[in-house]
Amino acid sequence: MHTKGKPLAPEIELDTLASGTPGFTGADLANLVNEAALLAARRGKKIIEQDELEEGIMRVVAGPEKKARLLSEHERKITAYHEMGHALVGHFLDHTDPVHKITIVSRGQALGLTISLPTEDRYLTTRTTLMHQMAMTLGGRAAEEIVFHEVTTGAANDLEKVTSTSKQMIMRFGMSEKLGPRVLGRSHDMPFLGRDYGAEADYSEEIAREIDDEIRRVIEEAHEQALAVLREHMDELHQISQILIERETIDRDQFERLLAGEAEGSVFPEEKPVEEAPPKPVEEPRRERQPRPRPFPLPGATMQPPPDPAKG
Repeated sequence: MHTKGKPLAPEIELDTLASGTPGFTGADLANLVNEAALLAARRGKKIIEQDELEEGIMRVVAGPEKKARLLSEHERKITAYHEMGHALVGHFLDHTDPVHKITIVSRGQALGLTISLPTEDRYLTTRTTLMHQMAMTLGGRAAEEIVFHEVTTGAANDLEKVTSTSKQMIMRFGMSEKLGPRVLGRSHDMPFLGRDYGAEADYSEEIAREIDDEIRRVIEEAHEQALAVLREHMDELHQISQILIERETIDRDQFERLLAGEAEGSVFPEEKPVEEAPPKPVEEPRRERQPRPRPFPLPGATMQPPPDPAKG
């Protein structure tokens, strides 16, 4: 429905496109196709190809590229290792979504992105899945700790996500063995005030301390899991991070081929420049000889007899 009237390339399959965008609303899909159509028009194309659709997905998920944001070489290196930490942890843990794309090109507020897309719509999530997702989220900070022996502010959003997830696991989903299967805190669902303002504590200060301890334990468990995965795959971390610094973007197929041990040269074949034919010499148009104007006779010249050559 959203591609109706849009000139798609014949090799694009809508079923494949739909499988790569689970969870997208109708408005998201319409925005994706419109972005791809605009990109194709700007590039002088008459049809929408896969490259434009991929960029459309990235724009819907993370926003347009911030090409004016220039990073130093050291910051680019930190960002590359950070994103590769996310990707490797997500790849080697079983209950995470497949890595779709890794990039150190800034989009929105992020200096780099690791996009993982689910293969199907899911409505239930297990505790193991939540733990693996948190480990992948903390993979960037874990990579910074291992490689640079330092942490940066780049993991601020990651920490917000894992704190929110672990808090819901303990207080809402009853996933704490220590506190048991119960909901802690009553929520009156006041969206205009914010959920935190609408929540009411129905537990003692002692239970509140236990909640804090459990939240910290869950986060540290996910953090240790991320560190363990990266320490086991240090060679891949260093190798592919260097490739990411040079290439800036690695998609799912390229990432999996690099992990399988394929050489960089075969994964990223160099595009041969198209040899342009020498310009043909332009022939100058021949100039037609214009007839010379005949001199206008002087008054009385026609009345005089022609000169006699014998007298000369």
